[in-house]
Amino acid sequence: MRDATPLTLLREHATSDAAADLDCSLHLLREVASGARGPLLRAYTPARTLAFGQRDARLPGFGEASAAAAALGFAPVVRSAGGRAAAYHEGCLIIDQIQSEPEAMRGHQARFARFGELYAQALRGVGVDAAVGEIPGEYCPGEFSVHGTPERGLAPDGVGRVKLVGTAQRVVAGAWLFTSVLVVSGAPSLCEVTTRVYAALGLELDPRTVGDAVGLVGSGVSVPTPTSVLDSVLRTWAGAGYTFS
Repeated sequence: MRDATPLTLLREHATSDAAADLDCSLHLLREVASGARGPLLRAYTPARTLAFGQRDARLPGFGEASAAAAALGFAPVVRSAGGRAAAYHEGCLIIDQIQSEPEAMRGHQARFARFGELYAQALRGVGVDAAVGEIPGEYCPGEFSVHGTPERGLAPDGVGRVKLVGTAQRVVAGAWLFTSVLVVSGAPSLCEVTTRVYAALGLELDPRTVGDAVGLVGSGVSVPTPTSVLDSVLRTWAGAGYTFS
């Protein structure tokens, strides 16, 4: 099904305040819900952030996990949407899609499936073998995570897939926010902070699932950047019927 919704495209730069960047998304959601602003697509490369889920904040190891993130230069924040802790930085691309809808909760599950497939298609557009589905041991696990497989394929033990896109939603009366974090480059620092944070929280994690798009493309393929990935996302969205202004 094609969606002809026109979206205002907001290309932004992150501030040095990770909490303010998250608050901006919620402010935009309220504006769209009230009718003060039309549907939009906000895209930006973030500052170094460790975004904890609400459940993480209630765990005994939350203080230790927050301190570990801060020590590695990742600002600890607690987000209002999403599941478990996720790290991101300037090698990532965050996309917030916000649209008005009278019964926004009704399409909650369908949006996860639809956008997961669109993001996988966009990553394939930059040379990554991407698909939708949770992989064992991933951080912030979810049924509709987007993962990638190296050009050389899986190792003999089946290991090799890495998580590339995590998604979350926030629904209010009259509108929804679908936020996505695409990991383009810089996997080593993300792996280090995620491993330490999950250990402190007592959560399971296979560090081998923490990767990036750059590490999955083959020889002769242009190295993905946040800009090239965003361009591929916009082409994919246009193919699905979206228009931009």
